Amino acid sequence: MNGTEDLEDRTMKLVATEYVTLDGYMDEPGNWSLPFFCDEAVAFKKAELFATEALLLGRRTYEGFAEAWPAMADPDGFADRMNRIPKYVASRTLTGLTWNATLIEGDVVAYVKKLRDLPGGDLVLAGSGQLLDVLAGADLVDEYRVMVHPIVLGDGELRLFAKSPRRTLTLVRSESWSSGIVLNTYQR
Repeated sequence: MNGTEDLEDRTMKLVATEYVTLDGYMDEPGNWSLPFFCDEAVAFKKAELFATEALLLGRRTYEGFAEAWPAMADPDGFADRMNRIPKYVASRTLTGLTWNATLIEGDVVAYVKKLRDLPGGDLVLAGSGQLLDVLAGADLVDEYRVMVHPIVLGDGELRLFAKSPRRTLTLVRSESWSSGIVLNTYQR
């Protein structure tokens, strides 16, 4: 995209954005990622959010975000954007959603395929490891943005691509930041 292209002229791209440790764990990033958050990470996440048309979340990620974000504010408008943006939530147990969220009912793969056909910017899947495995298994993820943090947990509940099928991706961007985070961007 050259920056001037109208978003109405393209369909949504499904982008998975993930925080992972050196040993591949992605669960509970709030417990290990914050010491590595730096100016480059802030700039990246801000640009990413403002290019996002809608968020796609699993139940656990939705619950954590919906509890934290509505009370936040900042002078750059990041919190306002996060709170206003539409969210689609995959869950078999939730019923009533708040925070500008829509529950995905029925076949999540079919629902996400329909979302990808809509005009607009990026449909960003944040965290949500089990949902990522389902959508990666259906080959629906167009781009993976993996922020590798310089920490080894040695143990954890959820690994990146824990149940995804074997597939080769193309590295389209890699950069390292002052805190030691390496951002790798892959496309299918």
